Amino acid sequence: MKGILLAGGAGSRLYPLTLVASKQLQPVYDKPMVYYPLTTLIEGGVREFCLISTPQDLPRFRQLFGDGSQWGLSIEYREQAHPQGIAQALRIADTFIGSDPVTLILGDNIFYGGDSFHRAFADFRSGATIFGYHVNDPERYGVVEFDAEGRAISIEEKPARPRSNHAVPGLYLYDNEVVEIARNLQPSARGELEITDVNLEYLRRGALRVCRLTRGFAWLDAGTSSSLHEASAYVQTIEKRQGIKVGCPEEAAFRRGFISLPEFEKLIGRLPRCEYRTYLEAVAAEAHGA
Repeated sequence: MKGILLAGGAGSRLYPLTLVASKQLQPVYDKPMVYYPLTTLIEGGVREFCLISTPQDLPRFRQLFGDGSQWGLSIEYREQAHPQGIAQALRIADTFIGSDPVTLILGDNIFYGGDSFHRAFADFRSGATIFGYHVNDPERYGVVEFDAEGRAISIEEKPARPRSNHAVPGLYLYDNEVVEIARNLQPSARGELEITDVNLEYLRRGALRVCRLTRGFAWLDAGTSSSLHEASAYVQTIEKRQGIKVGCPEEAAFRRGFISLPEFEKLIGRLPRCEYRTYLEAVAAEAHGA
C-alpha cells in the first residue's frame, strides 16, 4: 500500500504562526507536526510516500525528509498550487498511486493509542476503510451515521444538524478504484473536491467499512492555535509518563524492520546531542539487550 501525506493549505487558522512556517512544520511538543502522521503510516507498514504541499513549502519538506532513504522509505513530492479539497490530493497523486491501493492521511492529524489502525492496515483487502471517532462537536467534521446493527448508512460533510456524534478523522484507506472515483468527482457547493463524496461512492457500492475507534484512543486535529497547544501538552504528558516517544519516525522505521540495527545506529550517530538522540540511543541499547 502506498501513502499520501497531504500537508498543504494556507494554515489561516494558525495565523500569524504560518507566516513563519507551514502549519505541518509547527512544533507539537518536541517534533514537527508532520512527524506524527508520517509515523502513523510507517507503523501501518507503508514505505512509499507522496507528500503534497504548496509550492513555497515543498522545499522545506524536502530539506526535512530528503528522499526518505535514511528511514528505509521512498518519498516523492508534488505541488498543490491551489487547495481545492482533500480529494484533490488523489488526483494530484494519481500516477504515484498507479495500480496500488493507497492510504491518505492529513498532515495536521495526530493519532495515538490502541491497535485499531494496525489491524485496519493488516486486514485491508478491498473497498474503502474509514474510521469513526466520538466527538462533542461533530458539526465541524464529516459525520457518519450508523443503523441499529452498527452499519454505516450515511456520511455528511459538516452538517448543521449532525445525525450522530461520530466524526471521520483524516485517515482513509482505499483500493485502486479510488483513482477513477476521484477522477470523476464534481466540485461541491463549496467549490471543493470533497473526500466525503469519495466515501459516499464507496458506501453506495456497498464497499465502505467504518471502524469505530474505541475509548482511550486519541485523535487530535492540531489545526488551530488552541488545538496545537493541547496536542503539545498531550504528547508531553504521554512521553513523560510512559518514557516513550510519540510520532518518532526513526524508531517506527526500525521497529518495522525498514532499517537494520546498524543502520539505525548510524542514523543516530548523525544527530546532534539532544534529548531526542538520547532517547533513540536508549532504543538501540534495548535492542542490543534483546
